[in-house]
Amino acid sequence: MEKKIAVIRGDGIGPEIMTQALAVLDAVAEKFGHTFRYAEAPMGGNAIDAFGVPLPDASLQTCLESDAALLSAVGGPKWDTIDPAIRPEKGLLALRSGMGLYANLRPAQLIPQLRRACPLRPDIVDRGIDFMVVRELIGGAYFGEHKTWEENGETAASDLMIYREHEIRRILRVGFETAMKRGRRMCSVDKANVLDSSKLWRRLVNEMAAEYPEVELRHMYVDNCAMQLVRDPSQFDVIVTENLFGDILSDEASQITGSIGMLPSASLGDGTRGLYEPIHGSAPDIAGQDKANPIGMILAAAMMLRYSLDMPAEADAVEAAVNTALESGLRTGDILEPGKTAVGCAGMGQAIAANL
Repeated sequence: MEKKIAVIRGDGIGPEIMTQALAVLDAVAEKFGHTFRYAEAPMGGNAIDAFGVPLPDASLQTCLESDAALLSAVGGPKWDTIDPAIRPEKGLLALRSGMGLYANLRPAQLIPQLRRACPLRPDIVDRGIDFMVVRELIGGAYFGEHKTWEENGETAASDLMIYREHEIRRILRVGFETAMKRGRRMCSVDKANVLDSSKLWRRLVNEMAAEYPEVELRHMYVDNCAMQLVRDPSQFDVIVTENLFGDILSDEASQITGSIGMLPSASLGDGTRGLYEPIHGSAPDIAGQDKANPIGMILAAAMMLRYSLDMPAEADAVEAAVNTALESGLRTGDILEPGKTAVGCAGMGQAIAANL
């Protein structure tokens, strides 16, 4: 089988971890008899340097013409002081919008070999950590109108959080369907005691729940959810929430699973084409030093195999190869145990590819 994959190498550690993910995909192709064609799609700070914009039209078109897109990470202090309209993060927002990717799936699972890296008490860890955050991705405060103005001798600013019924309904559908494929428990997170957008969200959740009587539904305010994630993460199966809340909660989830370098995410729309990336940033402080953890990027490639390319056996094989590497004791610096020696980004990637 032949598939075209758009490759966004990104900034900072991005090119390093992408190299390892592509090496793993090449091993998958050889093992299972596939052909993966990689199409470069510059985006982020590197695209600003080369083309003056964070997302060139040609890069978006490449993604739209591919079966899926792989993204490492974008941004860095080099571009922090440029015009906000062309910051690297604007490219990411434009890519999600341009590809129609409204649902972000972020699994949070504690790999048994990394239980020592979890900052929670052992008795909490023993209950298990395995849930999915389903985050709305192209609405809310990140896509509302942003204004800064002068008023009565001081500066004022506002950011609109707007949600329309159809935007909420489609992400709730993803949440319920995801729960049906997992433990059939869904927690809807909002701030309905304060925000009108959350009141609408909660009403629509309750309406849709009638279509999914098998799913156990509960509601939780976002501040309480943030507390419960560190108090007892085992209570969660699927968390569905809006854009801003989902951004914050999923990063919190990454820390209770040991390291932000371990977790992948999938951004999906109405079709099978998706955008796959690790949830961490570009880590410019360690770029080019062979210190990055490529596992989140490699597991993002596994999610791509599963959700966009209809290759579940291949996805299973990649995940098993990661577990084998960890079981053998290999650790990058971010998950290193005291007294152990770290392996580099390339070493970890090569080991995982070899395990295939």
